[in-house]
Parts: sequence; C-alpha cells; structure tokens
Amino acid sequence: MKNISIWLSAIRLRTLPLSISGIIVAGCLAEYNGVFNWQVFLLAIAATISYQVLSNLANDYGDAEKGTDNEDRIGPERAIQSGSISPDEMLHAIRMNILICIGLTIGLIYSAFGSKHLLLALLFFGIAAFAVRSAIKYTMGNTAYGYRGLGDVYVFLFFGIISVVGCYVLFAKQFDHVTVLPAIALGLLSAGVLNLNNMRDIETDLKSNKITTAVKLGREKAKNYHNFLVIGAILTTFLFGVLYYVSPFNLIFFLAYIPLILHLKRVNAITNLTDFDPELKKLALSTVLLAVLLGIGHLF
Repeated sequence: MKNISIWLSAIRLRTLPLSISGIIVAGCLAEYNGVFNWQVFLLAIAATISYQVLSNLANDYGDAEKGTDNEDRIGPERAIQSGSISPDEMLHAIRMNILICIGLTIGLIYSAFGSKHLLLALLFFGIAAFAVRSAIKYTMGNTAYGYRGLGDVYVFLFFGIISVVGCYVLFAKQFDHVTVLPAIALGLLSAGVLNLNNMRDIETDLKSNKITTAVKLGREKAKNYHNFLVIGAILTTFLFGVLYYVSPFNLIFFLAYIPLILHLKRVNAITNLTDFDPELKKLALSTVLLAVLLGIGHLF
C-alpha cells in the first residue's frame, strides 16, 4: 500500500465538504418536520463521500488515460500524472471503492426503509447504480460525458436535486416541496465549482479535446455563465427565505451572500487562468456555509 498521504491527495479531501452540503440541508429540513434519523443521516454522509471519492479516483484515471493531465495543467498534480500511483493501482482502488459504495448504499437503504416501502427502496437502488456509473463515466471510457460538456448537468443533478430532495425522501419516505429551492441553489453553486475548475483548465482542456462547458463558451462567456450560477443560487435561496419565513433567524443564511458576492467580484476581475484555482476552495466553502446556515436557520 502506498503512503497514506498519497492516497489522501488522490481522493482530493478538499472536494468532500461540498459533496455533503445537500445532506446537511436535507437533515435539517427533516428535523424541522419531525422525521430526522441519525443513522440515516450518518450513512447518507458516508455513502455520499464514498461516491465522491469514487468520482475523484475515476477522474484521475480517466484524465491520465486520455493525456489531459500533463505538464501544462495548472491545478494540483494528479496521482497518476505524478507517477506516485500507477494506473493498475488506481484501477484496483476504484474497484474497491465501488464495493464500499455498494455496501454503504445497502446499509443506507435498509436503515431508511427496512422491509417496507419496496418501491422507494428499488428506486434508490436504481439511483445508486446510476450514481456509480456516472462517477466512473465522467472521464473514463470513450463516451465520457465530462468530455462532452455534460459535467455541469450531472453535478447539478447529484449535488443538488438528488442530494437534497433524495436524502429528504430517505428520512420522510415522501417528497416535500420545501426541498426544491435549496436543491436548486446547491446544484447551481456546485456547478459553479465545476465551472471554475473548467475555466482554470480551459486552454489545456481545449488542447486535449476535453470539451467542457467553459471550452464551448470561451473565457468571457464562461464568466457570464458563472455569474448566472452564483446569482441564481442567491436569488433561489432568497426566495426560499421569503416563502418559508417564520422568524428573523431563518434568514441567517444571508451572511453567506457576503463571501459569494466577493467571490464573483474576484472571478470577474481575473485575467490569469491560475488565479481561478484559489477561488475553487472559496466557493466550495461558501456553499457549505450557505447550506449549514440555511439548514440551521430553518430549525428556529
């Protein structure tokens, strides 16, 4: 086994907090409605992290396989690219991670539904299978959707809709309209994180024929698209605050607008592609902050 620090770098720890933002919001909404379950909550977090790790490992393998990760890449050096992990070792880790995903998913679905709600259980097994396939096919294989400008759609779906709406159903065994606006907001911000990554890599991706949304739009239009994603999330959560207002404390998540607005100001002023990289962490953490404050604020 390679040094633990190498594998921790490969799984990209900085991406993990963003992946559980939707679970936090769903858990708070479930608590407010009296259907929260700690076991379901913790298993949902564990399963979500396992899917994110799977996606990160598969992304490392897929981009290395296609030559996208090369000496021209601006972001952090990848594991296979650096030679610290071989392609065969990465494939083995991907296979092991798939087994972990399956085990955690089975535990999560059984904890949520038991032997009841068979149709919902089958639905979530289907979603889990789709999630595993999507994590792998982002950059791996000849039909990788990340190379066809579809990554934003999948991120919006998994980090927003499925994360918030889907997780809430695990608690409540039914859909609730209160989850829709937060799901949209987190999906938009998560797509924004991906768009930042793609704006940073726009030149190397173009050379490698990785056709992301940023490559399709070009640098300036990609910035406009980024404004749309972040401002859209702000407006969506503002509408949520108005529609579901009970007390002033509900609106504590407005504080998260400050780093989001400052982030937009910085992004629009960037001319050097390397300057996009620090903004990735800032936007991801701002999204987590928004999720935590929105969820906690709804409880009071």
